Amino acid sequence: MIPFLEILLALPFVAAVAMVFMRSRSRGQVAWVAAAAPLLGLLVLAWATPSVLQGWILRADHDWIPQIGLDFQLRLDGLAWMFAGLVLAIGALVVMYAHYYLAEEDSAPRFFGCLLFFMGSMLGVVIAGNLLLLLVFWELTSLSSFLLIGFWYRRQDAREGARMALAITGGGGLALLGGVLLIGRIVGSYDLDTVLASGDLIRGSELYPWVLGLVLAGIFTKSAQFPLHFWLPHAMAAPTPVSAYLHSATMVKAGVFLLARLHPALAGTDLFFYVVSGIGAITLLLGAWYAIFQHDLKGLLAYSTISHLGLITLLFGLSTPMAVVAGVFHIINHATFKASLFMAAGIIDHETGTRDMRRLGNLRRYMPWTSALAITATLAMAGIPLLNGFLSKEMFFTEALDIDGDRSMAIAISGAALLYAVFGVAYSLRFVHETFFGDGPHDLDRVPHEPPRWMKIPVEVLVLLCVAVGVFPAWTVAPVLHAGASAILGNDMPSYSLAIWHGFNAPLMMSMAGTAGGIALYLGLRRLLDLHAIARLSFGRRLFRWNMDVLHALAERFTSRIANGSLQRSLVWLVLAALAAGAAPFLSGTHAPLTLRAPQPMPLLGWLLWLVLVACALYTVRTYRQRLLALIVLGGAGLMVSLVFVFLSAPDLALTQLLVEMVSLALLLLGLHYLPPRSPPERAPRRRARDVAVALAAGLGIGLLSYAVMTRPLGEPASLEMLARALPEAYGRNVVNVILVDFRGFDTFGEITVFGIAALIVHALLRRARLAPEKVMSGPPIKLPVPADLAQLMFPLTLTVSVFLFLRGHNAPGGGFIAGLVLAVPLLIQYVIQGAASVESRFGFDYIRCIGVGLVVAGISGAASILFEVEFLTSGHVDLDVPLVGEVPLASAIGFDTGVYLVVFGGAMLILSMLGTIKPSRTLVAHLGVMETGDRSTRTGELRQ
Repeated sequence: MIPFLEILLALPFVAAVAMVFMRSRSRGQVAWVAAAAPLLGLLVLAWATPSVLQGWILRADHDWIPQIGLDFQLRLDGLAWMFAGLVLAIGALVVMYAHYYLAEEDSAPRFFGCLLFFMGSMLGVVIAGNLLLLLVFWELTSLSSFLLIGFWYRRQDAREGARMALAITGGGGLALLGGVLLIGRIVGSYDLDTVLASGDLIRGSELYPWVLGLVLAGIFTKSAQFPLHFWLPHAMAAPTPVSAYLHSATMVKAGVFLLARLHPALAGTDLFFYVVSGIGAITLLLGAWYAIFQHDLKGLLAYSTISHLGLITLLFGLSTPMAVVAGVFHIINHATFKASLFMAAGIIDHETGTRDMRRLGNLRRYMPWTSALAITATLAMAGIPLLNGFLSKEMFFTEALDIDGDRSMAIAISGAALLYAVFGVAYSLRFVHETFFGDGPHDLDRVPHEPPRWMKIPVEVLVLLCVAVGVFPAWTVAPVLHAGASAILGNDMPSYSLAIWHGFNAPLMMSMAGTAGGIALYLGLRRLLDLHAIARLSFGRRLFRWNMDVLHALAERFTSRIANGSLQRSLVWLVLAALAAGAAPFLSGTHAPLTLRAPQPMPLLGWLLWLVLVACALYTVRTYRQRLLALIVLGGAGLMVSLVFVFLSAPDLALTQLLVEMVSLALLLLGLHYLPPRSPPERAPRRRARDVAVALAAGLGIGLLSYAVMTRPLGEPASLEMLARALPEAYGRNVVNVILVDFRGFDTFGEITVFGIAALIVHALLRRARLAPEKVMSGPPIKLPVPADLAQLMFPLTLTVSVFLFLRGHNAPGGGFIAGLVLAVPLLIQYVIQGAASVESRFGFDYIRCIGVGLVVAGISGAASILFEVEFLTSGHVDLDVPLVGEVPLASAIGFDTGVYLVVFGGAMLILSMLGTIKPSRTLVAHLGVMETGDRSTRTGELRQ
């Protein structure tokens, strides 16, 4: 069976990755590739349409992390189908519009890549069939919107708006995570079908108030509900195509989507009714009122979006079947007229150079077609008859007038509905009057004119839909509305009529009163106030800035007290924290007391190794001020640890420890080259006493804990299971290597990733590091009395040993980690003998690319097992019949081990080369003549100055 849902979800992400390889392509080619994803997605969705309209639910299930209940489950019902259609259809129109909107200096691949990432994230939220998976895509929408809002990153308002949106919605995402985990605890599953069928269980739980509060916190922050609505107007710093998409089909609609999705599980209580309806009503009025006083076209539309989102939230809060239908209907209507209005505002900005209504006016004479489109969409937003907004507004009025139960709440909701109508008409009238009528335009730096023909097509399509739904609702939107609403209500789906005329009734009278009141309010405000002189500052923005300033001040104060640049102080706090964390279970009584048993007898050789180890450690403490001597003695301690591993029959660990000692000793020697030969003595006896006490406590604590772990009575040790499963399941006799590349392969993948990142951090910190003047050595460099040919001869020999250890690692001591370190040793010697410049000029190897290739190879080899429907990094085995050689057993883990090999070698050599090539300060270059110009590093491609 063709994986249609997987293809539907993958299309935007694949196209986003393709943007990376289209840097040199023309803008038109980039736009076509970007548009292909939503267009192909609509074809996939069209294939599913007959099944969805018949009430079927399409599913795709794949195991991911079943231990925590996270499975890759996709689910397409009527609600998901409706939202996916909005995301893809409006996304395709936004791509077409953005092709003409973006300036020449804007990076089209970067913009469309982020937009497609945004689209795929929203699709994931919509069709996720597992709450944890939905949460993953939920956070991806916050991340992708951050990138889009801050697209013009050189602008202060764009950076601030992006940070604000990420902080608010990210915090809401954390709250939603808590709510989802509580739902999983109550229901016992994160499967969406199970959760939706467990509404009575959730509502009856004592954790229900906490669940509702946490989930609503995530929903309200994403959908810009009061009191966290203030981030949305500041997101207008994004390019207008982003604003059109964000306000109509993505991001803010994710909140109301989740409210609709979880409605069967959470709705039906007084708490839900009062909280959701109350917050929705406040947001409805607050957004509409503030919209009246905005001077920026996008600012006015942003506050109107807040108001309409409050309307949708209020409808779902009412929870009656018809209120839910009205909420779904208004989601569809709002998406069409709001996307067209933002695009129209972008056209006005594009062709006039401003969005300030105080400088606009009379644009109908210069841009008649754009004006007609924008006016029609604005009338739809105001709820004027024969347009789609009128139908859902009448549904809202009907439900507001028909609230049972609490009389005061019914009066409040009805009053809020009437005020919403008044305010909505008022801000819509201001948008139309001050932009397309009256005097103007004023102080423009260009003559307004119509945009390119194809730039208007997305607006025309959306406005045509507004008219078609308003005139022929039963023929256009009825199937979509029924599919979306029935997915929420199920058997409670009410009967309703999508007709233009329902006679003279109370909702119609309220609508007429709202229209007349809105006109009167706007004209009255114009007569009584100078709207152009009113500047409303965002209290939420000021509060957010104050909060961030306080947090930064506290963080700076804490950092200055804890980490003031003193390495000793940082280490003391780190060790004390580790001591506290380790001692807490024992001091609190939550851990059983330590019970020690007599260990096995230690032979004389073991005691000798232990005595040498202790002597090296003590002598290191005694001579720590003499850095070189202390380092050599500490290397002796490392050698003893290696011999202990040999004594305990652990050759893999012994080899690894020995090679790590060799490489780290050389790296530390290079580091000591930039430090004084002796460390300064401590001046304060109290500090010495403190350090001694902390060191003794840490050493004794770790020693006792290690001794207790190694001597505690065991049942069936895990090592026996590893020994039994290594050969039949992972096809390897070297159990240590099997654990690293198979049983705990994901841990190893994380470790090599961290190792590669650490090497890159060293590169980033040291590539521009400069020596202090007193560190620059005058005179010729020191030459070691070792023939250069000897060092060169060692490399092929060591390479042979390295390959041998790598190939035998799955069945004998060796493996990728050991082989990578072995290969680094001869190059390390050449660096010491011949210098970095000489080695790199002949070796010509890019260590950064080696790290990247290694991670890619490890990831691909691990993911290949998924093609055979088994878990990530599961080993396979094949016996190859090689001519003249015979049968050669080959395990798939060798691919993963190859990645480990490359990362370890590349990371070690990158750190080594960076430590060996720190440059003198720029001010001494000309005076001392210690640097050669034009010498390009082969490891990074950077030009040495």
